[in-house]
Amino acid sequence: MLVLAMDTATPQVAVAIGDSGAVRGEVRVVGGRRHAEQLAPAIQYVCAQTGVRLDQLAAIAVGVGPGLFTGLRVGVTTAKVMAQALRIPVVTVPTLDLVAYPLRHTRRMVVAVIDARRKEVFHARYRSVPGGLQREGEYAVGPVGDLIADLEAGGEEVLLAGDGVARYRSKLADLERAEEAGPAFDMPSVGALIELATARAEREEFTTPWEVHPLYLRESDAELHWATPR
Repeated sequence: MLVLAMDTATPQVAVAIGDSGAVRGEVRVVGGRRHAEQLAPAIQYVCAQTGVRLDQLAAIAVGVGPGLFTGLRVGVTTAKVMAQALRIPVVTVPTLDLVAYPLRHTRRMVVAVIDARRKEVFHARYRSVPGGLQREGEYAVGPVGDLIADLEAGGEEVLLAGDGVARYRSKLADLERAEEAGPAFDMPSVGALIELATARAEREEFTTPWEVHPLYLRESDAELHWATPR
């Protein structure tokens, strides 16, 4: 099963081709807010380098956030348009899951933290279970101080991952039982997207393109500005 995967919910543009759950080739570019300019060339490049034609794809996988609004829209819209044109299904995976999944072998509670701007973070918590990770609670957004207070109250050993960890390192350093996963785990894993999406596609857990929606968790800056009384 050939799957094209993409995630643009963070400053990273990540694209991969997967074959039966294994990555055949991938491209990752971090920098700026040029998602719309970078995504199409990245798709063309990875297809050319792996020798995969678009008409060979069985499904398209996309990270649906939460994340940065502009980048997230670019990835989700591209996945929907391509899937409609190719008449293939879409498999969606939340972006926080893609941050946490590579750490599935730890015994600590994994906390995925993505910078949400406005002095807030998107976050979710996970525990290792046979075959992967299980999320505890809902995907959330809020001030990093609230997350720190909740983790301190829980008193558990935690492993922190995501670009929000680097962004708020000085504040998170106050957590006594926390450890950073490191820079290699700052961005969502497109390899995890291939693995998770392929497994879901094989179980026919996919959606039609018009049913795919981003996971925003909050209003955009433009929407908030529009709603503010003048």
